[in-house]
Amino acid sequence: MLDFAFDPVAYFSKTRPDKVACRDLDVGRSLTYAQLDARASQFAAALRRMLPNVKGARVASLARNSSDLLCLYLACLRTGAIYAPLNWRLTAAELATIASGVGPSLLVYDAEFEDAASGVSAAAFDALFIRTGAALEAEIAAAPTQIGADRIARGDDVTVLLSTSGTTGRPKAVMVTERNAQATALNYSTSAEVGPHSVLLCNMPLFHVVGLLAVARTTLQMGATLLVAARFDAAETVAHITNPGLGVTHYFCAPQMAQMMRRAANFDPAPFRRLTALQTGGAPHAAIVVREWIDDGVRMVDGFGMSEAGTVLGMPPGNLDLLRRKAGSAGLPAITVELRLVARDGGEAADGDTGEVWLRGPSVTPGYWSDEAATRAAFEDGWFKSGDAARRDEDGFYTIVDRWKDMYVSGGENVYPAEVEAALAACAGVHEMAIVGVPDSRWGETGVAFIVPAAGANVSADEIIRHCRAHLAAYKAPRHVVFVEALPRTASGKLQKGALREQWAKVGEPNA
Repeated sequence: MLDFAFDPVAYFSKTRPDKVACRDLDVGRSLTYAQLDARASQFAAALRRMLPNVKGARVASLARNSSDLLCLYLACLRTGAIYAPLNWRLTAAELATIASGVGPSLLVYDAEFEDAASGVSAAAFDALFIRTGAALEAEIAAAPTQIGADRIARGDDVTVLLSTSGTTGRPKAVMVTERNAQATALNYSTSAEVGPHSVLLCNMPLFHVVGLLAVARTTLQMGATLLVAARFDAAETVAHITNPGLGVTHYFCAPQMAQMMRRAANFDPAPFRRLTALQTGGAPHAAIVVREWIDDGVRMVDGFGMSEAGTVLGMPPGNLDLLRRKAGSAGLPAITVELRLVARDGGEAADGDTGEVWLRGPSVTPGYWSDEAATRAAFEDGWFKSGDAARRDEDGFYTIVDRWKDMYVSGGENVYPAEVEAALAACAGVHEMAIVGVPDSRWGETGVAFIVPAAGANVSADEIIRHCRAHLAAYKAPRHVVFVEALPRTASGKLQKGALREQWAKVGEPNA
């Protein structure tokens, strides 16, 4: 299954050459499938010229979203190179750590990331460094139109290395094969109802599994149209989505980004009703917040995925009543995903009980680049252990409860922080929140709530705790509250709870 060579851009350049494949919204450039195919071939020729031993070479990027990044990815597929997009939000030191493991032979970077690129040069001093713009265009112009035949990736060929978010420590490089990429696109297109006439807006970074594989690869594999924006701006994104001339049908963002759009001065829910799906992922999305969108008639669709498996779960977007009833759920397993819920005793978790999500199928990574120990630890009997805790209801819908490791035991009872965070989402004066378990002399462990107050709010620790006790069992309510200006997050928006535990160790018990 999914063990064949397929270049969707080359295919659609012949079957629908004049169809718009990609629009760079920031520069006003549009490329048809024929033009995108030709541009990708130019990039492939340039790679062969710059890297005589291009097969297996790692080609890194440190650049904002653009059609040229898509061309670089396609060129890697056509030459046997491995695309390794880097997170431009990281420091030079962090990038040096990643680069030392990936070992890039080439880095393509934007001028604004010159300082960050120094981190890559420190770890890969013999690599070629090409700045986007005039320098990159010169390399493309210098390459013959063809240097050898295109080698279309297939099956088990590793085509992408995605750095994990680092919530569990040192980032790892996830190997993505062509089979994984094809399956992820199939899973996403089926779950989100993406078809040839769809228009997908992408301002999620193309160094992330969502931007590169779920959104961009799916768009191209379906012969649809991709709108690329270099960055997320709430008001600008609202303007794009509500612009009938762009015709956006799908948009994916983190829950925090969705709420920023609702607070934008130009927000009006009416045009959002035209969307086939407004999708969120990457962090828990409280049911009460999801229902706000659904009550406005917007198909707010939650899902769940990861670098190691692409699209895993998704809510079907076509039925508002179902979306309302299942608000808070991440939905049903994607079409090629086999999923188990494994209890702490190693058995199967029953409906309604919490277990760890284990995955199997063609979208699941074969492992981590040059890290056999991490690969062995991640798999058991052929199943990938996600590290995420979930519950399945009687209809087969899954709700992501929390990270498996973030659960703590208070007075002998299991507490999943995400459940407490969902209750806090309805507390007046709370903008953002995070719960972590910490040692407690009486209860073994107890919860600490880190709270970012809403602008102008004057909420107290006692109010926070009383609110939780009014909506949850007493043992689930946090005993301590710490007010902060912002929560530590990874580049993909995931909370870094390890950093919060470290912060608690320094703060103590202020409750103020």
